[in-house]
Amino acid sequence: MRIFLLTLTMLCVSSNTLGSDPIIPAPPQLAAEGYLLIDAVTGTVLVEHNSRQRLPPASLTKIMTSFIAADAVNQGTVDTADEVNISVKAWRMEGSRMFIQEGTQVKLMDLLRGVIIQSGNDASVALAEHIAGSEEAFVDVMNQQAGRLGMTDTHFMNVTGLPDESHYTTAADLASLTIALIERFPEHYKLYSEKYFTYNSIRQPNRNSLLWRDSTVDGVKTGHTEAAGYCLVASAEREGMRLVSVVMGTKSEEARAAESQKLLTYGFRYYETVVLYDAGESLKKVRVWGGSHKSVNLGLDKPIVVTIPRGAGENLNAQMEIGTEIHAPISDQQSLGELTVALNDKTVAARPLVALNGVTEAGFFSRLWDTIVLFFLQLMGGDPLAI
Repeated sequence: MRIFLLTLTMLCVSSNTLGSDPIIPAPPQLAAEGYLLIDAVTGTVLVEHNSRQRLPPASLTKIMTSFIAADAVNQGTVDTADEVNISVKAWRMEGSRMFIQEGTQVKLMDLLRGVIIQSGNDASVALAEHIAGSEEAFVDVMNQQAGRLGMTDTHFMNVTGLPDESHYTTAADLASLTIALIERFPEHYKLYSEKYFTYNSIRQPNRNSLLWRDSTVDGVKTGHTEAAGYCLVASAEREGMRLVSVVMGTKSEEARAAESQKLLTYGFRYYETVVLYDAGESLKKVRVWGGSHKSVNLGLDKPIVVTIPRGAGENLNAQMEIGTEIHAPISDQQSLGELTVALNDKTVAARPLVALNGVTEAGFFSRLWDTIVLFFLQLMGGDPLAI
């Protein structure tokens, strides 16, 4: 099949573009075992080091613990107003605690804050027992969910992150989990930005110190054990651009915060996320042969959003590929070509071009007339797509 190529005029996406490649400094090198910086919307990785190396996650595990809880609430399996019975096992948990008491009842919402803000091991076990019946059953759900999210280098043995040789994950997997959490459960994610939580007259601060240092940071979770070192998953949003950083295996609380801040600063300073085309936007109207309507609008079923170096907007170019003839019938959202966006000849996005309206087949005589017209048009070298 012959292909019709059309170069589109790109939207202006940067006010400081000079028409040449912007100068981007080398990414920061962190004092950490593994780290990653990723655009949460486009999935573009901006910085990475050992992001697929399996490492102990410590309390970063609780991101998945809260994810499963948020999913259970969303499905109606449990309710945030539930009164949760506190077991002896939950009460006796070591490490960071919410300080719940065995034999009492605690609202599920309070337990969520105990997990997310106070990083309570006791709250994590109580939550797991209420939702799945036992910690072991809840862990099984965690591992199943990890598989669904494509976290191929992750395996959980508990809900807290306490050390176990078979309990591991990677910076890349934690980024995938965090992005899924933000996208699927935005209301639940708001808990991660809360700075303090008081329970049983004990006020504890969120251990994510970036919440105080950077007003654009709204999560996510810290972790620390001797085996894991000091870890932090952070997320921030500026001017419609959301970044997620994962830093694992630093030497101190200050180091994990400082190194995470380096990643976020680098990403926001030197890159931008831009919407080039919206879903449903008509990008081209083309001729339809043998149809009840003589044309069809082509566009995208999903928007094209890209992450590019700041100042690189004028180096983007877009090209459509469409078959030389389009014949009815055409169904709504039927793929009729492809739109490709490139930056300096490197493809940064590709999406199907779909019909934004359906076109039914015309009657016999109309189709016959179109066949005759198309024959002579091709004979004279005309454009079968032109209206």
